[in-house]
Amino acid sequence: MSPDDPNNPQNWSRWYRWYLTMLAGLLVLNATFASSAPSGIALDLMRQFHFGEEVATLTIALFVGGYCVGPLLWGPLSEQFGRRPIFIITFAAYTGFQVGCALSPNTASILIFRFLGGMFAAAPLSNSGALISDIWDADTRGKALAIFTLAPFAGPSLGPTVSGFMSVAGVSWRWTFWLLTMFAGACLLLILFTLPETYVPILLVREAKKKRKETGDEQWWAPIEKQKLSFSQHMQRILARPFLILFQEPMLIAIVIYMSFIYGCIYLLFEAYPIVFTEGHHFNEGISGLMFLPLFVGGITGVLLYLLIFNPIYENKHKLYSPNPVPPEARLDIAMWAAPLFAISFFWFGWTSYPSISFWAPMMGAFPMGLAIVWIFLALFNYIIDAYLFVAASALASTTVVRSLFGAGFPLFATQMFDKLNPRWASTLLGCLAILMGPIPFVLYKYGPVLRRRSKYSPTGNLPTKPTKGENSA
Repeated sequence: MSPDDPNNPQNWSRWYRWYLTMLAGLLVLNATFASSAPSGIALDLMRQFHFGEEVATLTIALFVGGYCVGPLLWGPLSEQFGRRPIFIITFAAYTGFQVGCALSPNTASILIFRFLGGMFAAAPLSNSGALISDIWDADTRGKALAIFTLAPFAGPSLGPTVSGFMSVAGVSWRWTFWLLTMFAGACLLLILFTLPETYVPILLVREAKKKRKETGDEQWWAPIEKQKLSFSQHMQRILARPFLILFQEPMLIAIVIYMSFIYGCIYLLFEAYPIVFTEGHHFNEGISGLMFLPLFVGGITGVLLYLLIFNPIYENKHKLYSPNPVPPEARLDIAMWAAPLFAISFFWFGWTSYPSISFWAPMMGAFPMGLAIVWIFLALFNYIIDAYLFVAASALASTTVVRSLFGAGFPLFATQMFDKLNPRWASTLLGCLAILMGPIPFVLYKYGPVLRRRSKYSPTGNLPTKPTKGENSA
């Protein structure tokens, strides 16, 4: 599709593309908000269904576990049939499963509906980033992804606050799921009436069909129409492609490991915070939920600092590298600042978690953590999209699957770890692991060009790594 074609999504009006960017972020916020919402009503669920803490944790873990299955389908399917139909189908099913949770009569039903809900809610986790890459050029995509990147952990940080206060107010736990149903249903209506198809290969198919109908000439065709695949080839493309890309790409493996650890730590906090704030400082569920707000505020601060400081630096690099694209490694500068900050935040949280120390100290430890998470995710999301371009949805799908395994698994051992080691040493362990993984952005920055040249899937291997113009000429 020509860069000047008015049907090209990157040529749509700027305000409309910003609306689609906000919608993509809202869909992710919806899914991640739902993932953590049961945290605030865990005691209500335990009283209703007579199960223990481990099963209560499963209401979060299984939902996030659904993220492991969904992206295997939704990412590659969106590259085969388009973004819009996948969003419609998944959000319709996801809304229905929230109704199932609200009406659940027993433990088995609520756990099954939570897993299925997570599986269908995973569509925006793998496809919203690809949607943003469809509608923005690399110059503006950083700004768009800055807003989008806030959603994957803004939702988890807000979920316990809302459901916690609903529990304290005496509202039935079922209303938490009715609230999720209404939120999901509203998003489904926005998808139906305001989200167009944005994937260029599918738009080319539509254009080719229109030309054939108008002219009667069968020579009009789109590249994707020439891909005649058998059922088994379709299934391999849909299910295996994300992992084929992942296991053959060392740079993607490194990114996935780091992002997965960080994502797992976010969900681990849902078990660690009650130990520090509910047991240690004797707060109720609502006030304990408020302790997550510095994480959210830190994320907002990270986005603002990126837009004000780092994105202008990146935009200037377009002038330096023109007429060539800026290499993906230029995205990694904020991750190199954020990696040490993420590790420090765990030591801050852990060693101020004594009940004798003001709750403000461990609570504010989440502020630099939120800032660091946004910067790392923003840098690595942009890196994946810039490096993999048309297979970015599959690359993001593999990333989502693996990090969701960590997000589902970390809460299962968090309570035992923080009880056995106490919050100080448990946080120290996590901080040390963060230190070990911190060099990953630095290694990618130095060796990324070599890895891209050797890649089977990255079409950016031949990009020049040095500016074509001196800084003075820019």
